[in-house]
Amino acid sequence: MQPTPPTNSRSDTGGKSAALRLRLTAAAENHIRAGHPWVFADSVREQNRDGVAGELAVIYDRKDQFLAVGLYDPRSPIRVRVVHTGKPRPVDQTFWQERLETAVRRREGRFDELTTGYRLINGESDGWPGLVLDRYGTTLVLKVYTAAWLTRWEETVELIRVYLKPQRLVMRLSRNIEPAALPAGISDGDVLHGEKQEDSQLFLESGLHFEADFRRGQKTGFFLDQRENRRIVESLARRRTVLNAFSFSGGFSLYAARGGARSVTDLDISAHALAAAKRNFSLNYNLPAVANCRHELAQADAFEWLAGNLGRKFDLIVLDPPSLAKRATERAGAMRAYTRLVQSGIAHLAAGGILVACSCSAQVTAKEFFRVVREAAGRSGREFQELRTTRHAPDHPATFKEAEYLKAIYLRRR
Repeated sequence: MQPTPPTNSRSDTGGKSAALRLRLTAAAENHIRAGHPWVFADSVREQNRDGVAGELAVIYDRKDQFLAVGLYDPRSPIRVRVVHTGKPRPVDQTFWQERLETAVRRREGRFDELTTGYRLINGESDGWPGLVLDRYGTTLVLKVYTAAWLTRWEETVELIRVYLKPQRLVMRLSRNIEPAALPAGISDGDVLHGEKQEDSQLFLESGLHFEADFRRGQKTGFFLDQRENRRIVESLARRRTVLNAFSFSGGFSLYAARGGARSVTDLDISAHALAAAKRNFSLNYNLPAVANCRHELAQADAFEWLAGNLGRKFDLIVLDPPSLAKRATERAGAMRAYTRLVQSGIAHLAAGGILVACSCSAQVTAKEFFRVVREAAGRSGREFQELRTTRHAPDHPATFKEAEYLKAIYLRRR
């Protein structure tokens, strides 16, 4: 996908002539000046008129000076997602082309022909608030998390199509905006460009073959953000028996198998996910280590399975649950659930075994999560050596607090 310049697109102006004008509380002004990209509804103290989703909202400070411009969404608690601060400038075709070029350049040199699945745009952290773009081989998957993009999707798709030249471009919608997309004729999983027959795409990650299910799969079809942790697990897996809890499509397991694991067990409540894991293993049977590794599938609730089956011991356990706290009100419950999960995992860990505990809950900070895991390990009556902690992959930059969701900690039982 070699970049080429785009042609025409809609133009918006981020200057003072923009029709929708907002003023914020003093605290919100300070947050914007500090680089935070969100304006919450309760921070808007003055607005000249009602706005529509996708319209540009220009924000002025207490001295009536330009502060920022962003995408407006009247039905979201995040009322404005900031796209530009500093001196006023047009938010037009050139603006978005520059943003796309910058995002692509940030990934240059990070991936070779052995890794053809990675993130090209990571939302606000790449200057595209509420939008991500992932590459899976020759297919690009665009996912939007705010209705603000629904009135802009045609020009956005054209920019991506002309600049990156994918063979196929697929639209994914966050569940909360699917109803708003229907009047625009947009549905989750729509193929916006290219062939429409297949619901998945094969791609390479570190030389391993994977299938991305971009219609039914989580996120855009695969958990690209765990690539670096999968590579670490591969380096630790030789001659070990491995349990991959909340396994989804078996990414950690396949890396462990190539790393020389004697056996891997994929544990997930979803039969669809386990079937995908089985297909991913079959795609890599040309590798002797994968073909010789015993692959077990266990369909069950991971919390319940770990609470029982105490006779099963493993040399390497990966705990990678879905987000356990999507809202601040769920944070305390998530902390208790992480404690219970780690305690159950340790009960299945053989002497000398390694526990890998992960969290993708943005409401739980890395400091809090690591503390919970360390305390659970300390109360187990066993002695552990902390090997390392990890955060975000390089193609998933996080430039503000709410974007910092991914963390993992590695503990070895002595």
